[in-house]
Amino acid sequence: MVVATTVPLLSLAGSPYEVGLRHGRDRAAALREFLDDGLCRLDRLLPVPVSREDLAPRLDAYGEAITGATPDLGAELRGLAEGAGIGWRDAVLLQVRREIMGYQKVPTMGDCTTYARAGTTPVLSQTVDLNGNLDDQLAVLRVAVDGSPRRTLVLSFGGLLGYLGINSSGLAVGLNLVLGGEWRIGLPPYLAIRHLLEVADTVEEAVAVLGTLPLASSRSIMLCDRTRTGYVEILGDALRLHAAAQSVHTNHYLDPDFVPHDEVNVFARNSSRRRLAAAQEALTRVPADADAERHFEVLSTPPICVGDTGDVRRERTVAAIVAYPDRGELHVRPGDPSQSRTNVFTLR
Repeated sequence: MVVATTVPLLSLAGSPYEVGLRHGRDRAAALREFLDDGLCRLDRLLPVPVSREDLAPRLDAYGEAITGATPDLGAELRGLAEGAGIGWRDAVLLQVRREIMGYQKVPTMGDCTTYARAGTTPVLSQTVDLNGNLDDQLAVLRVAVDGSPRRTLVLSFGGLLGYLGINSSGLAVGLNLVLGGEWRIGLPPYLAIRHLLEVADTVEEAVAVLGTLPLASSRSIMLCDRTRTGYVEILGDALRLHAAAQSVHTNHYLDPDFVPHDEVNVFARNSSRRRLAAAQEALTRVPADADAERHFEVLSTPPICVGDTGDVRRERTVAAIVAYPDRGELHVRPGDPSQSRTNVFTLR
């Protein structure tokens, strides 16, 4: 049975602070409830529960890193806190929740499958696989910051200022979790993606900006513009760009220099390899001008679509997206994409 589920759209405009203020006001009740739910459900996911007091020094340090690297996002974060009626540290926690969780050693079956194609119909598609049952935290932000030549569409979870999305220059950015190197105080990759969408027009420009940011943790960033695609694997201070007409990535390092440093557990690595092979094979049957529903067929099929085992600690597919950066369109299916309807968002 198809479940009719909608994703909230927040249209945000003004100064960075005003954008955050409106975001916070629109999602105030949901964000406060999320924070009160076992501290963003971290108590259900971590081996030992943590308190706000325990996290305070780290949250202060992350807040300084975010503001230092991206002052506009720091101002937006202050607005989010004010609008939602939460403290500064709580607003920071919403941004660095994944960094607080750190490396997860429990067996897992998924953590995002992403692919992108250049050509006559540039497209970036991916599943969003997360633990913590975060379907209820989904929102799409349509952002126009005063003075910026770019507008952005961003998929967000639980008050995140960034996760994945597109901008009006025709750039799309997605991501995959990879585990390696030292996770440290710095700019969370989710916010780095939002920053890329605010300042970059092309894959080349996005890669150059990434190289200047003090990133807090490892990721693979998928990039797509009107003429080029590629993924950037991040390991500590090292970045590797692999550009191609078609790019596919899951959750293990592919760069030969990074493979020896991969910390993903064996269960996740096996799942990652299966999903990578399945996506590569499925794309041989998807035409270059395929519509979003054809891409959702790929994203809705196991092993790419990861089902719910009932264990809140296990990653599962909580959304899937198909982005057409040249059209300014972000198509989203919330929850299990095989069981939900497509929500279409545009920059216009």
